[in-house]
Amino acid sequence: MNKPVNAHSARGALQRRGFLTAALGGAAWPLAQGPAAAQTPVSAPTTTKARIVIAGGGAAGLTAASRLSAALQGATIIVIDPRKEHFYQPGFTLVAAGVKAQDYVVSQTGDHLPRGVEWIAEGVAEIDPDGKQVVTSSGKKVAYDYLIVATGLELNYGGIEGMDTRLIGENGLGSIYASPAAASATWKVLSKFADEGGVGLFGRPASEMKCAGAPLKYTFISDDHLRRRGNRVKAELHYMAHNKALFGVPIVSERVRMLFEDRGVNVHRDHVLVAIDPGQRLATYKTPTGMQQLKYDFINVVPPMRAPEAVRNSPLPWKDGPWAADGWIEVDKGTLRHMRYPQVFGVGDVAGVPKGKTAASVKWQVPVAVSHLLADITGKASQEVYNGYTSCPLITKLGRAMLIEFDYKDNLVMSFPGMIAPLEELWISWVMKTMALKPTYLSMLRGRA
Repeated sequence: MNKPVNAHSARGALQRRGFLTAALGGAAWPLAQGPAAAQTPVSAPTTTKARIVIAGGGAAGLTAASRLSAALQGATIIVIDPRKEHFYQPGFTLVAAGVKAQDYVVSQTGDHLPRGVEWIAEGVAEIDPDGKQVVTSSGKKVAYDYLIVATGLELNYGGIEGMDTRLIGENGLGSIYASPAAASATWKVLSKFADEGGVGLFGRPASEMKCAGAPLKYTFISDDHLRRRGNRVKAELHYMAHNKALFGVPIVSERVRMLFEDRGVNVHRDHVLVAIDPGQRLATYKTPTGMQQLKYDFINVVPPMRAPEAVRNSPLPWKDGPWAADGWIEVDKGTLRHMRYPQVFGVGDVAGVPKGKTAASVKWQVPVAVSHLLADITGKASQEVYNGYTSCPLITKLGRAMLIEFDYKDNLVMSFPGMIAPLEELWISWVMKTMALKPTYLSMLRGRA
């Protein structure tokens, strides 16, 4: 391994520590001095007349807007997104666990937009990379020199026959992802289940998904609530794995298997939810041997996920391979630049890369994409590369979590060596999840983390 790669890796480790320690009180932590040494001096803004459109105003879009606004002078930066409210999605599980109130995850999109950035509060209806324009839901054509696609993904509840999001919170039906209100409603039915016991069903879709650890977290959380109320013996918990693994990183998958076995969670492999009858509390799973129906008293439905329609219908998705069917954008996994349209970048959940559908991934993806975009404007090459860094604080019980960090190659990454072991259930990892990550996330939106 050559020295430049080593230096970049060391800097990345220090920066990761900063990302995770910033909101924990900085100097209170032994490794808090690390990030300071890794800070890149702030350079004067580059003057340009470039028009940059950011399709999407979620975590990735707002972070990109902040970084570009700070780096450029004279540029036209336009964010297109209809949502007035911004959701802190890593907190949805905490709301559904009864740990945080619903308003914990809600803020105003406008509060995170830097001054000088234009906001078109409409949906993205069409992306035309050949004509270098985005068409909004009202038909407005917005031209660009550079485009950052940060639309997030679409929750395809319609991919589960009989599923109706209006019924979340009733008759044992939970689903965390749908909205903050749905997360709160899911807590209501989980709490009832924890009081009464019965059969609980958990799992994930066969598609790519955001925060693949969330379904596992909620299984552990449900187990813990039952135990705290003395009702674990009254309940059966079943986790439906969509393939033969419980997690995409083999060593983490095995650790989860061991914890599930220890806590009496039944694992069913190659089971994918395809239909549900909320009235009868009946779930249907596709398995290698045919369809299987299971009765439940509580179920946490995680829908299939795919790229939004405007992206799927554009020339931007992969044409073949594992990310083609659901419309994920065809980008280079290291630079996040589109493979066929060099003025287009894809970041966040919509990017068709092997890892990276978490808020922590956004923290590392966006600076890389912005660096390459700025390099085009300045005529200077960028050497920045995204290595697939993804972080998952995997809650295993209330008050304990495993801080799982990994890259494209399934290597475990440790931002806190000697302090936090990635496969141990630790209070400090729980604190990071419940207290540190949101302030750090908000700092990321403003381009400061």
